[in-house]
Amino acid sequence: MKQRTIKKPIEIVGIGLHKGVPVTMKLEPLEENMGIVFYRKDEGVTIPLKIENVVDTKMATVIGKDGVIISTIEHLLSAIYAYGIDNLRIILDNDEVPVLDGSSSGYCLLIDEVGIKEQEATKKAIKVKKDVQVKTDEGKIVSLKPSHHIVYDFSINFEHPVIGEQEFRFDYSIKEYKENISKARTFGFLHEVQYLRSIGLAQGGSLENAIVLDDNKVLNPEGLRYENEFVRHKILDAIGDMALLGYTMIGEYNAHAGSHHLNHLLTKKLFESEENYEIVDLDTAEAESKVFEMAFAHAN
Repeated sequence: MKQRTIKKPIEIVGIGLHKGVPVTMKLEPLEENMGIVFYRKDEGVTIPLKIENVVDTKMATVIGKDGVIISTIEHLLSAIYAYGIDNLRIILDNDEVPVLDGSSSGYCLLIDEVGIKEQEATKKAIKVKKDVQVKTDEGKIVSLKPSHHIVYDFSINFEHPVIGEQEFRFDYSIKEYKENISKARTFGFLHEVQYLRSIGLAQGGSLENAIVLDDNKVLNPEGLRYENEFVRHKILDAIGDMALLGYTMIGEYNAHAGSHHLNHLLTKKLFESEENYEIVDLDTAEAESKVFEMAFAHAN
């Protein structure tokens, strides 16, 4: 199996979720073995997608370099990672990725429109070899464990009548991602939105790009896209955060009440020891190559 990029550039204009300011973003094909690279053209700063460049994980995943940041990258990365894209240049003229409708489905549509280009170099994957876990005193847990498949299993428990306890297990394929994960929107509570706006965040948030709940119900007039849209969006976020590994993961991700911060700690912990993982060449690793061929069969 070969590395992937997009066939031609994509350009869109949108607004950032937290700053609410317009941003123009262009996705460009990139040469083999270059990885995912962000570029702030207004600042002239290139920020490679690497764990060491993560600078904040409180409300979103934020990367930065030399005092220049790019925020809320997880939805875009989720789509890029889901399509198995290895090499891509992401050019922005502001500090936040467009939120679109609060999901990653718009990015999937854009990638489908231009198409995927297979390159000459061999694709590599990161295979989880040992269990790795991060947990908190409050019972929040994220973990990676060995598997012959690509699996994301997430559970949440909110004291809210619309959410409650939810769990979703996602056995990865691009077809299933587009249908069951990419359409799930980010969500927030009305009292939180009001507080965030008071401190200069969530300025671009609206019913057009997020699910908003008051104490009893969903405020969006169209309702939910799935009954368990909330936990599905958590998986969407987790897939985007795992893009920081630099390679598509072969293994099982499990989480209860996970977050961007815990996902970041998990990726760091995986790399603490070479006993935890293996970088596999998909031209020579036959079993792993078959996993990817099935997963990405509908991504061309």
